[in-house]
Amino acid sequence: MGAYTLRCPACGRAIDDLYTNSCPSGCSGLVYADYSAKQLTVRDLPGIFRYHDWLPVSGWTQTDACPVTYRSRKLADHLGLKNLYIAFNGYWPEKGALIRTCSFKELEAVPTMLRIRERLKNGILQIASAGNTGRAFAQISAETGIPVIISVPEKSAESIWTTKECDSVFLVTIEGDYSDAIALGNEICSIPGVISEGGAKNPSRRDGMGTVMIDGTVTIGRMPDWYFQAVGSGTGGIAAWEMGKRILADGRFGSRLPRLYLSQNKPFTPMVNAWREKRREIIPEEDMPGGKMAAMEAYAGVLTNRSPPYSVTGGLFDALSDTSGIIAGVNTADAKEAGKLFMELEGIDLDPAAEVCVASLVDAAESGAIEKDDTILLNITGGGYKRAADDLEMKPLKPSAALGSIEDFEGLKERIKEWMKGYA
Repeated sequence: MGAYTLRCPACGRAIDDLYTNSCPSGCSGLVYADYSAKQLTVRDLPGIFRYHDWLPVSGWTQTDACPVTYRSRKLADHLGLKNLYIAFNGYWPEKGALIRTCSFKELEAVPTMLRIRERLKNGILQIASAGNTGRAFAQISAETGIPVIISVPEKSAESIWTTKECDSVFLVTIEGDYSDAIALGNEICSIPGVISEGGAKNPSRRDGMGTVMIDGTVTIGRMPDWYFQAVGSGTGGIAAWEMGKRILADGRFGSRLPRLYLSQNKPFTPMVNAWREKRREIIPEEDMPGGKMAAMEAYAGVLTNRSPPYSVTGGLFDALSDTSGIIAGVNTADAKEAGKLFMELEGIDLDPAAEVCVASLVDAAESGAIEKDDTILLNITGGGYKRAADDLEMKPLKPSAALGSIEDFEGLKERIKEWMKGYA
């Protein structure tokens, strides 16, 4: 159980996992886990560890984080869809959904934190986030005591909270957008002993997200025809494609990959623009007009990565190409309307990114881009905030430091080094 080798999709090299997120030969492709188990076995383990065979970890930890897939009736009837399945990744106890931070980013955080503990004896993880990822890693840090340094845009600081007391997180804010938080994170990783979690390059993050495809397939009884998700970096789409290929090779769940139907929030749609012309390369001047300002205007801030893993081998361009995929832009007004519709029909509130995704499904159903009898897996990447606020005590994390710009970083180094001594 859990045996795997890392492989490079560009050169095929087998790689020992020392929390390795890049090919030692220097290839730019996304290193992936090649599991010894070629058929899926659902294990009697907690949370996402029921899919342990296809997670790049040896052991497991106690967790409630896991996708919950159910068949939609009301939204499906409203859209005239016969086989709509919703993968809910948030907090909705009545459905058995117990992701306390209300985001599917917990599915990434759980195996990543375990993997670094198993594969590295020393080192403190660093996470850059637009909000949801940082909150998820802070929660798992609170639950496990594993320390983490988190960098977020200043406007995202209020979205970083945990449901347990937490003193193992060093939270740094910076004025700007998600890409500024990533740049700050890169600077922090220059401090000896700080380890980048790897972002899209990290196979434990991608395969954690990939459990959504597994759970949907197991619930439906076969792979869906379509997989819907809103994306910022595109990593969730890559994860669904990678896991789909493993399920396809299993041989028991269908004979073709699900088609990806992804979405971004206008006005920030670089991957939509590049894919429209079937270009592997994103051209910032053409595909990101407005750049940082457009990113900061987006309703769903978590969907605004200015350096997505679109072009690399094994990245989103390859995923869309292999699945004959679609990626569409969604207006903020349509996203908010879709969120209201989902609340009215399904009965739970959504994260803005999930509202973008629902809006793309509404458009696809109304335009005829999908057939009424197609089997659809709709990934609700976050929701249940109001329900969580009723049940749980949300403990805000106060920033340990606040920077105006990346130029202010030098003054922060010694403070981080001093904090790290408590976890040496």
